[in-house]
Amino acid sequence: MEEQELKKLESKLWAAADKMRGAVSVSDYKFIVLGLIFLKYISDSFEEKYRELVEEGLGLEEERDCYTAENIFYVPKEARWEYLVEHSKESNIGEIIDDALTLIEKENLSLKNVLPKDYNSPTMRNVNLGELLDLFTNIKVGTKEAVQKDILGRIYEYFLGQFAKNELQKGGEFYTPACLVRTMVECIEPFKGKVYDPACGSGGMFVQSMKFVKENQGNVYNIGIFGQEKNPTTWRLAKMNLAIRSMYGDLGKYAADTFTEDLHKDLKADFILANPPFNMEWDRDKVENDPRWKYGLAPKNNANYAWLQHMISKLSQNGKMACILANGSLASNTGGEGEIRKKMIEDDIVDCILAMPNNLFYTVTVPCSIWIINRNKKQKGKTLFINATNLGQMVTRRLRELDENDIKKIAGTYHNYQNNDNYENKKGFCYSATTEEIASNDYVLTPGRYVGVEESEEDEVPFEEKMKKLTSELSKQFEESHKLEEEIKKNLGAIGYGL
Repeated sequence: MEEQELKKLESKLWAAADKMRGAVSVSDYKFIVLGLIFLKYISDSFEEKYRELVEEGLGLEEERDCYTAENIFYVPKEARWEYLVEHSKESNIGEIIDDALTLIEKENLSLKNVLPKDYNSPTMRNVNLGELLDLFTNIKVGTKEAVQKDILGRIYEYFLGQFAKNELQKGGEFYTPACLVRTMVECIEPFKGKVYDPACGSGGMFVQSMKFVKENQGNVYNIGIFGQEKNPTTWRLAKMNLAIRSMYGDLGKYAADTFTEDLHKDLKADFILANPPFNMEWDRDKVENDPRWKYGLAPKNNANYAWLQHMISKLSQNGKMACILANGSLASNTGGEGEIRKKMIEDDIVDCILAMPNNLFYTVTVPCSIWIINRNKKQKGKTLFINATNLGQMVTRRLRELDENDIKKIAGTYHNYQNNDNYENKKGFCYSATTEEIASNDYVLTPGRYVGVEESEEDEVPFEEKMKKLTSELSKQFEESHKLEEEIKKNLGAIGYGL
């Protein structure tokens, strides 16, 4: 399937699925649709292997081990897609799907407590589950060719993004826009080693890491995935997201708070990618004596510097991390944050600060920054500042996206700086500052303070000529405004409301 075809299929499926939602809330409906996509995937994968075993003629097609040996989920007869479609028009189809998912979990322990079993709940009474089954029936998403092209993974990720757009504030809890994740991945290049995300949401950081490895002809088996997620429903989304792509990571046996119940206590990661919740309150009192807070204890009402320090404590000797934080973290001095930032800079681990544009998130319009922390910086005693606030294009009235060129410009600048390869400070965009310069700026890390303002090209149009043109345009607009005013008065008079 070509890229253009896949994009059309994604939007066609979404339009149809969204139309079927009716009065059901996005947060409830999300799991219903994504659960069915997941069910279709494991059923397709199973059916393909089943046919192979039938052709071999040894009577092993119902032997569970023949599937698990190849990392294929075993699907009992009453849970297979074909069986569900046969019963799709029955009034108790919700119950049939719930029973199917329960059977699958019993046969595949790695899916225990992961799959959504809410198809028979009162909130789903108005959803036509039979039509939803029909919608996905004709798409082969679990065959070897489809898996190679990651067709289902693409559809799943596309739906995640669409649900995030439609779920307003809640959407940000489980989804980081792909262009932001790609920027981070292209900068720190998680090619080989352990990748960790302490606030992993639906697993987007891991998906993009794997894509990076594949695009660079690497071996995906050289990457180890470790994550943690506090929200139980989001944790389930992540588990399904990884399973769909045959990515086997350790997301813990359950959802848990990273600060108070660290599920990866002894982990030393080579790469960390994260978008933790901005400016959140945290249970500081329960862990205030923890050795993770090397540079100081973050204030109770803002966990930004707790997240940074937790991740730093997880980095291996040569580890690198990219973390999205609210811009306030670059300059805040409240609750001892300024002192923590100062110690981090003096410890020479802050490699690069990227100021990103606003409107990149579905849920908030505020701009954010990306911190790149490096245990073994190539440019000692320096920090690179990149001001990318003018990059990206508005793709809707409220949403901005970075395109391929924007991402390459940011990542290319960072790599050139790191490797001392044709790097130059560029006014308004990038600047390499020494620790002494940062100290003279009171350890504030706002890129605009260092990169300065881009020099505008010489404007050769004389002032008189420019004013003549502007007043002429304004005169035309006034004229149009008076015409519209008269038209409105006329229309109001016609219906008895004359001015």
